Amino acid sequence: MEEMEEELKCPVCGSFYREPIILPCSHNLCQACARNILVQTPESESPQSRRASGSGVSDYDYLDLDKMSLYSEADSGYGSYGGFASAPTTPCQKSPNGVRVFPPAMPPPPTHLSPALAPVPRNSCITCPQCHRSLILDDRGLRGFPKNRVLEGVIDRYQQSKAAALKCQLCEKAPKEATVMCEQCDVFYCDPCRLRCHPPRGPLAKHRLVPPAQGRVSRRLSPRKVSTCTDHELENHSMYCVQCKMPVCYQCLEEGKHSSHEVKALGAMWKLHKNQLSQALNGLSDRAKEAKEFLVQLRNMVQQIQENSVEFEACLVAQCDALIDALNRRKAQLLARVNKEHEHKLKVVRDQISHCTVKLRQTTGLMEYCLEVIKENDPSGFLQISDALIRRVHLTEDQWGKGTLTPRMTTDFDLSLDNSPLLQSIHQLDFVQVKASSPVPATPILQLEECCTHNNSATLSWKQPPLSTVPADGYILELDDGSGGQFREVYVGKETMCTVDGLHFNSTYNARVKAFNKTGVSPYSKTLVLQTSEDTDSEEQTLPFPVPSERLPLRRMSPFSSTLNLQPSFPGRSYFDFRSSPHQLSLHSSLQSLNAPVAWFAFDPGSAHSDIIFSNDNLTVTCSSYDDRVVLGKTGFSKGVHYWELTIDRYDNHPDPAFGVARMDVMKDVMLGKDDKAWAMYVDNNRSWFMHNNSHTNRTEGGITKGATIGVLLDLNRKTLTFFINDEQQGPIAFENVEGMFFPAVSLNRNVQVTLHTGLPVPDFYSSRASIA
Repeated sequence: MEEMEEELKCPVCGSFYREPIILPCSHNLCQACARNILVQTPESESPQSRRASGSGVSDYDYLDLDKMSLYSEADSGYGSYGGFASAPTTPCQKSPNGVRVFPPAMPPPPTHLSPALAPVPRNSCITCPQCHRSLILDDRGLRGFPKNRVLEGVIDRYQQSKAAALKCQLCEKAPKEATVMCEQCDVFYCDPCRLRCHPPRGPLAKHRLVPPAQGRVSRRLSPRKVSTCTDHELENHSMYCVQCKMPVCYQCLEEGKHSSHEVKALGAMWKLHKNQLSQALNGLSDRAKEAKEFLVQLRNMVQQIQENSVEFEACLVAQCDALIDALNRRKAQLLARVNKEHEHKLKVVRDQISHCTVKLRQTTGLMEYCLEVIKENDPSGFLQISDALIRRVHLTEDQWGKGTLTPRMTTDFDLSLDNSPLLQSIHQLDFVQVKASSPVPATPILQLEECCTHNNSATLSWKQPPLSTVPADGYILELDDGSGGQFREVYVGKETMCTVDGLHFNSTYNARVKAFNKTGVSPYSKTLVLQTSEDTDSEEQTLPFPVPSERLPLRRMSPFSSTLNLQPSFPGRSYFDFRSSPHQLSLHSSLQSLNAPVAWFAFDPGSAHSDIIFSNDNLTVTCSSYDDRVVLGKTGFSKGVHYWELTIDRYDNHPDPAFGVARMDVMKDVMLGKDDKAWAMYVDNNRSWFMHNNSHTNRTEGGITKGATIGVLLDLNRKTLTFFINDEQQGPIAFENVEGMFFPAVSLNRNVQVTLHTGLPVPDFYSSRASIA
């Protein structure tokens, strides 16, 4: 309670509060001290005089000077007086506890009344010594402040507790505070009296001296006298009433009050109850021992939690730093792409500026020359060169009209950063709460009647066992590389059917599937062997197991147009390109005719340049850039004879599209054939060239226009590549000794749009020529 003592003292006089009053700022003052620090305000500075004089400063202006005042003149009668603008400039003093105190402007008039009843000078102002807020008193004076009765009560109790301190019992006049107590003498001593009356020698040396507080407790716990009956004060308790559960005396039994009750000897019941209490304490002691052990465990847990917290925080920081590093690396890559696009745009525009400058200089020179020729007066000489000049002028004019005055590059950057998935992932980034362990899903069963191969694609179907009660969150399909190598994931998702494209022809693959949920992963299913088509001479290879006859007509339907690509609407990942749907088998298989030894495929958006624009189920492509961009087909060929065609849907400003085959890692931002990964024919409106590794060969007359058809014949049996325009072979065999895996490829810019046609037979004249050879 000693720490509370400062709260109980007046900031003016430094003593305990006497008749404390509560100021509007919630601080307290002695009533007498409050009267002593009153300051009389000049009449002209009071709010009443300002209202009387019509001054622009209102009571609210006074109140606004002290925003923290708790009362306003309107509701309490007090006004706020800010800063003592006209108060006497007497220097302030300090109270015993260091708080500034403003002295009164004049000594208070002598009065015999109490401080509360004594009159207060008119326009008096009081300033809180603690927060220094000023208040103008109304006509009630100090009586307007409420008294703090609670504070008075706390002070009274505190003073009583201080007065109740143990005093020396041997001091003759004013007892001093006791410092020790003798347990044998049962007397409290102060230090002088202890040395004088209780010296530590002789028999007194064996006495035990304890602090006064401990002595008070020992006194309280000292043996009491034998208790007497509450009804008969002269009788001691001698028996115990079992029914009333209380000690009784002999006279209580004689008078008949407990005559019919069962009573027992007091000493016997005392021993019995002590025994019962001891037994109860034994059980409680066991619980207390367990509680101590539990507290030790909890304290060890606190230490372990702190250590685990430090370790987990370090792991979390490392993971977040790794994400930040990955984001910074991606940022650098994106900035590099932007800089590359920036340099490319500048290069294209500067090249066009240079080209137009040269052409404009030539045109201006031709114009000036023609004007000088017109000035000549020799008719015969003029007519000798006029026809040639007229043709040159028209030719130059035509050259300016073929898109020369159209910018080849836009000023806008056709790049848009899609950061919404990443932001969503960041917002969804959270801790995974590990739940109680539950069973893993059962092993999936491959449905053999649903599985098949088609060209270089394979469709697989599976299901959960009929009696399985554990749900699966998804499935993982794995295939090897077709050469007995390691298995790799080709699909992860919730669907139970998947078609894998891009496999090698005439190859054997092993497939297996497993299920997973939040608990773990099931065992693998039985391994299924898949055999892709030997070549395009066989319509379709099915697995060596029986297929129900009622399913055969489903696979023998005429083609509608071209391959229908079905993309899953759920998140997943694939090593090969995949398509999945509950109806994938019927849709995918219905695109084969009964006797058509052909392959069906479309353009591949996944591997194409970002400027390529797809439509018509990925069969029609164009480009958003003036530069050539490459797009590949979805199906790769390594064996057999394959033929496909492309029709020119749009052809503006005589560009040079290129058609042919390429490896998967071909450069996508240059014309097809510029590197060593592509074999192509590029063609304009007049002639064509073959190109591989930037080598141009076999210039051939004959170009393309809108509506023209380009045919590409890849004969991997003879290792040749041949091109056709409008069903006529364009030049000799373009390339020989081509081996490996090839994908159909096209490069074009925004001035060209082409449509792919697949599932076509090899031209008759080539088939007959191959049979003769």
